[in-house]
Amino acid sequence: MRKILAIVVLGVFFSSAWAGVTNFNETSYEKTSYIQKTFVFSPPEIKDSGEYAVIVSASTRTSMTQGYPVMPYKVEVMRFPVGTKLSFESSIGKVNEMKLNKKIMPYPHLVTLGASKNEIKEAGIYKEDTFYPDKWVEYHPTVGLYNGKRMITLSIYLHPYRYNPVKNEILYTDKIDIKIDYELPEKTETTSNHDLLIIAPDEWLSYLQPLVQHKEEHGIKTKLVGLSECLKMNGRDDAEKVKYYIKQEIEQDGIKYVMLVGGRHGGILHEKWWVPVRYTHLDDNSNWEKSYLSDLYFADVYKYEDGEIVFEDWDSNGNGKYAEWSALSKDILDLNPDVYVGRLACRSVGEVKNMVNKIIEYETSNAMQQDWFKRIVLVGGDSYNDSHGYIEGELATWEAYKNMMQYGFEAVKVWASEVDLNAETIGNAINNGASFAYFCGHGNPMSWSTHSPNEFNTWCHGFNIFDMIGLKNNGMYPVVVIGGCHNSQFNVSIFNSFNKEKRYKGENSPECWSWVFMRFADRGAIATIGNTGLGYHGDEDENNNSIPDYLEILDGWLEINFFKNYGKSLGEMHGDTITGYVNTFDPMKYNIDCKVVQEWLLMGDPSLKIGGYAS
Repeated sequence: MRKILAIVVLGVFFSSAWAGVTNFNETSYEKTSYIQKTFVFSPPEIKDSGEYAVIVSASTRTSMTQGYPVMPYKVEVMRFPVGTKLSFESSIGKVNEMKLNKKIMPYPHLVTLGASKNEIKEAGIYKEDTFYPDKWVEYHPTVGLYNGKRMITLSIYLHPYRYNPVKNEILYTDKIDIKIDYELPEKTETTSNHDLLIIAPDEWLSYLQPLVQHKEEHGIKTKLVGLSECLKMNGRDDAEKVKYYIKQEIEQDGIKYVMLVGGRHGGILHEKWWVPVRYTHLDDNSNWEKSYLSDLYFADVYKYEDGEIVFEDWDSNGNGKYAEWSALSKDILDLNPDVYVGRLACRSVGEVKNMVNKIIEYETSNAMQQDWFKRIVLVGGDSYNDSHGYIEGELATWEAYKNMMQYGFEAVKVWASEVDLNAETIGNAINNGASFAYFCGHGNPMSWSTHSPNEFNTWCHGFNIFDMIGLKNNGMYPVVVIGGCHNSQFNVSIFNSFNKEKRYKGENSPECWSWVFMRFADRGAIATIGNTGLGYHGDEDENNNSIPDYLEILDGWLEINFFKNYGKSLGEMHGDTITGYVNTFDPMKYNIDCKVVQEWLLMGDPSLKIGGYAS
């Protein structure tokens, strides 16, 4: 896992998943009308922070673009039915100038695990005679599901303070007015012939029929289709053809869930796949990876463009390089899920049979009524050597658990500060049964681990794929959320053992950690959620709000807010968390915000009924 150092600006709220976001109920809108709002801002309060200055603001969020000035901003979110025509206007109040004695602090660069903290570095903006941000107001319309309905979401970013590093001055305004004119679409009947679409290799279809029957018996209208049917669609490659097929099924049958059944199908020099995958091309300048797997590609089907809803191909510049973000070129992406996508990364018929039987068993066992279901296993330790002495993994898992207290769940703590955190203590907690398990620490495709408090030169034994063989939680399968790097990197292969670099990275695992946890017929997890690439967290409490930054941004935000969506299907919990992130942070401003949602993969049945159906 890599860490990000945040900056000293007050006012990042943590009380709500939608902090700083206002949601409008589309049913209250008139047919043709407008929404007008005024936002009032106080003059900036400037405080010294060493050789730099910081802006203190109690009602805004904090920008976190590496090397750029840390500037407060406010987010406003509005949602409209798909088909709504929108136009946006904004105006500002009185503009004032403020000269500074010190430069505004830039957001620090990333530091690699185990490395000393880098000195703050200034990006090129500090040599430009221009104001940052370059606009008082920015807005970003996207299309995606919200509470099970496909909506147009208008995210509005208000910048009451703008900074010129060369002149070392701030422009600020006392208010910003916005006006959105809208025209709602005519009421149309939504076709809903199917809820769940399962896409699998043709030769596996017969083994998936029992799952189709089971879903139908529980009111989930299901369509099973062979990959060959999907590949009849027009598209530039197989992944795009599958995505076009998903689009067709949304428009013809109103599908809500998509399950891709198939992982890697061998290949040594060139990967082969049972079901196509999409690699992004976002370069995070880490020298670790310039590309990684993203199933969000298959979920993000539409975008809002020139007043119309169009196909989102993740290639806005048309150069054939999908989800590109580099110093020279950048694709503008929607990123809001339009369907809830999960993948069973099966590599064999045996794994398909295991997962079909396991899902049926889970959903028919009335698990919600069993004592074991009311337990959540929290696994964590001391992730980073910070000056505050935070035990980050324990703080994050407890913050997630606080969202579940109201439902009567019991926390089973496997914390490095309280127990000898190792494979045995972790395995025992899983074996006793739990609805969820949340691991928060560090990982690679083969293992997960962390540190005991203040012991950063040594690792806990943690939990690896070979430890999973000894699990004995028969019939008591948790949904597992993993905070760590690469635990869900499902393109790994034992043949990578011949490659020194890939062996060092754990990419010679026969199958990735998250999938091995699931693939057994009678033990392990029912689903996992984790990263296909590097993980990212905040560090320290650089904004001085008495909340560790680890909990407020990036992976920490995603993992904790996932549990705020409890009560929905598994796919909705996962997908709506991504939607919340995309609406709260602007993933097209900061490449790491973009990356964390792209790589956050759900392995499992997205239509899964958490706790099963009542008997």
